[in-house]
Amino acid sequence: MDSAGNSSCPLFISLPLLADILQVSKRTAELWAEKGKYAPVAGTDGAILFPTCTLVSIPEIREMMGEGWEEEMGTLPVREYTSVELFSGAGGLALGLEKAGFTHALLNEVDEMARRTLQLNRPHWPVKAGDVHGLDFRHLRGKVDLLAGGFPCQPFSYAGKQGGFGDTRGTLFFELARAVAEIRPRALLAENVRGLAAHDAGRTLATIRSEIDKLGYTLVEPRVLQALLYRVPQKRERLILIAIRNDLAPRAQFHWPTPYHRALTMRDALYAGELYPTDAPASPGVGYNARKAAVLAQVPMGGYWRDLPVAVQQEYLGTSYSRPGGKTGMARRLSLDEPSLTLVCAPAQKQTERCHPTETRPLTVREYARVQTFPDEWQFCGSLASQYKQVGNAVPVNLAWAVGRAIVRLLNGLE
Repeated sequence: MDSAGNSSCPLFISLPLLADILQVSKRTAELWAEKGKYAPVAGTDGAILFPTCTLVSIPEIREMMGEGWEEEMGTLPVREYTSVELFSGAGGLALGLEKAGFTHALLNEVDEMARRTLQLNRPHWPVKAGDVHGLDFRHLRGKVDLLAGGFPCQPFSYAGKQGGFGDTRGTLFFELARAVAEIRPRALLAENVRGLAAHDAGRTLATIRSEIDKLGYTLVEPRVLQALLYRVPQKRERLILIAIRNDLAPRAQFHWPTPYHRALTMRDALYAGELYPTDAPASPGVGYNARKAAVLAQVPMGGYWRDLPVAVQQEYLGTSYSRPGGKTGMARRLSLDEPSLTLVCAPAQKQTERCHPTETRPLTVREYARVQTFPDEWQFCGSLASQYKQVGNAVPVNLAWAVGRAIVRLLNGLE
């Protein structure tokens, strides 16, 4: 048991995990260790460990060492709460909200394969096909507690061109706003990539704030949540926006979810443990061609292209070799002892490779799904490419569950 009295909190946190939790580089954490900050010790394998009792001054660690997670896991709706979700994808957000206690009154998804995935796994969910622009929500007015949606993030992603509202997909936020105006739910949950917060020098988020205000809703100060703090074995960040209808806002109390006791890793995703009762089941997956396999075979667990011989680096990276930037996704092998890098829509693309920790191959679809904390029984429809895309675009289920519980507590308070 650690000094906080919480037997489920680890006695030590490894250097890489501490760096991930605090969002600093491993080199920064190494400098802390070299200077003796937080009283580091050497593990049996020589790895640097930080005792949790020396980290209590750090807010994130202090929260992890408390009892908040257990208390919040006991959250139950005091009555049936209904939700509507737009841009549902393969169901990561919808499944998390269901686990939190919401009953879906309507879900909308334009992609046929993602829609089939929803219908296969939850035949009772009222999934509406078609483009959101053609939907009329007025029949749901006054009947919905929560409107949720992760409006398409490509216009705001650091990995994209960042077109924002100049991109046609960016205007889908205004369809979410139209649904709010027609339904008048008690609360709104919107999520997007962290890049939205800084996009166009903050003007994009300012526009969203203004629209939410015009709708008659009070926006909770937005927050970027790290999925790895909420029982998700992945370094994934999502900007979460919560808004409450103005007539309810004066007596509403919203509290962000408390982090889990530790950061989960790829070991938790792939093998039996506290996250899954069995090892990851076999499933289809893409492979590497012979040349790529020969290169990735030389990369150690947790390593990337800089761990290759210089001649192999130059040959594999080609013209990218001399360009600036870390290129940290190239020839990247994941580590069993760290969370996965953020999953992308294809695990074998050269710029964003996600090689299995101990085998020279990309992660399979099932392994991808486990990193996103989908249950093993959740199946995906369509081609392999479509399945990877559905999983890669999803909101991690456990992150959605944690946020959903927070919203249930908000609604319970209003009751």
